[in-house]
Amino acid sequence: MNQKERLLAVLGGKAVDRPPFICPGGMMTMVVTEVMEQVKCFWPQAHSDAAQMARLTLAASELAGIENVGVPFCMTIEAEGLGSEVELGSLESEPRVTRYAMESMTQLDRLTPFDPGAGRAGVCAEAIRILKLEAPQLPVIANLSGPISLATSLVDPLLYYRALRLNGEAAHLLTRHCTEAIKAFGAALIEAGADLVCIADPSATGEIIGRQAFAEFALPYLNELSDHFQARYSVPTIAHICGNVKSLKQLLAAVSAAAVSIDSLVGIDTLKELAPGKMTMGNVSTFMLEKGEPQQLARAARRCLSEGVDILAPACGIGPRTPIANIRAVADSVRDIT
Repeated sequence: MNQKERLLAVLGGKAVDRPPFICPGGMMTMVVTEVMEQVKCFWPQAHSDAAQMARLTLAASELAGIENVGVPFCMTIEAEGLGSEVELGSLESEPRVTRYAMESMTQLDRLTPFDPGAGRAGVCAEAIRILKLEAPQLPVIANLSGPISLATSLVDPLLYYRALRLNGEAAHLLTRHCTEAIKAFGAALIEAGADLVCIADPSATGEIIGRQAFAEFALPYLNELSDHFQARYSVPTIAHICGNVKSLKQLLAAVSAAAVSIDSLVGIDTLKELAPGKMTMGNVSTFMLEKGEPQQLARAARRCLSEGVDILAPACGIGPRTPIANIRAVADSVRDIT
């Protein structure tokens, strides 16, 4: 099996020769400074240039043994397209929102209509078209912000979280608006050639918003996105949820994405209990990836594999100073089981 066949087979619940090892992109980007230095292609320029964006993700795959490519390298595309101001960061920092599009929950009229073909959204689609030509054997992952993470990039998060408790109607209106923009961006990336979608919603962790709010404001919109991409485009979805997902209990099993990705706070064995029937993804510590030694990473990868992980991956976003050798140690560990 090649890399694309293996990952898509796993997401389809089919038998494979071994688990794939991926770093999706987006919040969970695979690009590190060592990769940039080796190919002489750097952030922040690559965030706005399709050729450089494609070159960097492909180099990360080739140099570190990652079995996918994915764009973008941040979680600010949708927010910028809707009117928030974004600073593109540096060699060692990702883009971030510097000014919210809204000053209150009642200012939806301040949001810019989202155009998936304009600005950096259009750059991402063009990068995918390049990747489809240059690496047809690799799965191309379209990375999207989750609805709550996008909402909290458009308005002060404290205002949004307060609305979850005190003004549910306003919270639903903004989350609905975000969901429609995410659909549009995802559709554009799929039409450009993306093979699957990864939706990361770190602001929707149960530890931040609570189980009840997750059930009302996160789960329905996450599922709407996953169901939409599957029904309309036959494209599977991975959902990444940060934090201690044990607090969500049976809600995790209700996530309709083909696979659930978690961070290192919870073991893969626990995830399997919480979400029976779902493909599991994770959850090598990103702190260890940056600060540890290759031998430690190999052991951590083997532990995930022994717990039955379906897709081996970092637990969250990896730091830009993460050594290629540490990522390669994880990649080699999964290949050793064949």
